[in-house]
Amino acid sequence: MPAFKIFNFHSNLLKAIEINKFTEPTEIQKAAFPVILANRDLMACAETGSGKTVAFVLPVLQKLLDLDKASPERRRGPRVLILSPTRELATQITEAIGAMGKFTHLKWGTITGGVPYFSQIQMLRRPLDLLVATPGRLMDHMEQGRVQLADLEVFILDEADRMLDMGFVDDMVKIAEKTPATRQTLLFSATLEGKVEGIAKRFLKNPERIQLVSSKSQHGSIHQTIIFADDYNHKNHLLHNILEGAWQAIVFIATKRGADRLAEDLHIKGIPCAPFHGDMKQSKRKQTLEQLHRGRLRVLIATDVAARGIDIKKLSHVINFDLPRIAEDYVHRIGRTGRCGESGVAISLVGPEDRTQLARIEYYTGQRLERVVIPGLESRRLESKHQSKTPGRSFNNTNKKTTYKPKGKKPGFNPKFQRGSFSNAKQSSRQRAT
Repeated sequence: MPAFKIFNFHSNLLKAIEINKFTEPTEIQKAAFPVILANRDLMACAETGSGKTVAFVLPVLQKLLDLDKASPERRRGPRVLILSPTRELATQITEAIGAMGKFTHLKWGTITGGVPYFSQIQMLRRPLDLLVATPGRLMDHMEQGRVQLADLEVFILDEADRMLDMGFVDDMVKIAEKTPATRQTLLFSATLEGKVEGIAKRFLKNPERIQLVSSKSQHGSIHQTIIFADDYNHKNHLLHNILEGAWQAIVFIATKRGADRLAEDLHIKGIPCAPFHGDMKQSKRKQTLEQLHRGRLRVLIATDVAARGIDIKKLSHVINFDLPRIAEDYVHRIGRTGRCGESGVAISLVGPEDRTQLARIEYYTGQRLERVVIPGLESRRLESKHQSKTPGRSFNNTNKKTTYKPKGKKPGFNPKFQRGSFSNAKQSSRQRAT
């Protein structure tokens, strides 16, 4: 806590910092606090789980408290606007504001898609200091005259690269055009190159640049491996084996229908899990995340909607059932584990059709991912092309016996897990189809 006092934060903010048991600012916080407090524009890149959200929330709250002290006149429109690409990230940001601003008089709110308009309209009729929003829903309200940005002091673009990837560039420009030219602009992104640099030149004025890690960060706290698989059934058996030793895991899959199907398969095997994708109502997605936070669910079967903005404490594993289409998304996926100093495990299941994408991921990250095998569940199609050239390390991680009968192999194996096990996972002896 004393380390935060050097930034002269308000006593009510320091009280919140103490209650949340923050003792030392992270590297991104140490770098960003002075820049934001000095009213400078900022573009920053930091590793996922580095405390980036608090890096802008705390100094922005301090700025609003300072402005209220100088001029106590209340204004209706938001004075801080934070744009987020997804509902989940918007919720996470709002929770951080609530945690840090709970002892202040400041008011904040969130508007995202997937939520009824009525409650948002009611909120927007009241004075608001901070507004967290996704671009599409914000534009809907702006077009109806419900949001005025004439009094905006700070404009924050969080996960700017993701917003650009999702096609929000036109909305971002229209929103920025409605804000005062005197505003302070903060941009946070997983990369500061390409399209992001272009939008930064358009929105920011002589910004300070902070890049603590490469956008191709290798995530040193995460043990990354790949396992070759033959087909969907083989992947399913590999996944079941891996999950028996995972405390909590997110499993990434390519499609919404695939997420529902895989969740049903795992549920039949006794693994407490749930799908998580864009077709689900916001209330259901929120309920699912709460169950995961409380430990009622062990596994989330997700599409890339969950790759950013979800912060699950002590998440032990990220498993790529399907490799991402964009190599950069691999970094964001595995960044759900190994957060804030914790260690994590990332395992990718690689089928015959994934070899080109695997090469792109390894080229993008600048590292060759470790090949491992599970005894008794080795790939038959790929072992001659891959495993014979680079023998995989034995991936021994279960104390249960799984029956699997590939040609020329004995049916049983009994390796050991590194962490925990599902207390209600059923013994499986289902033979994989050949």
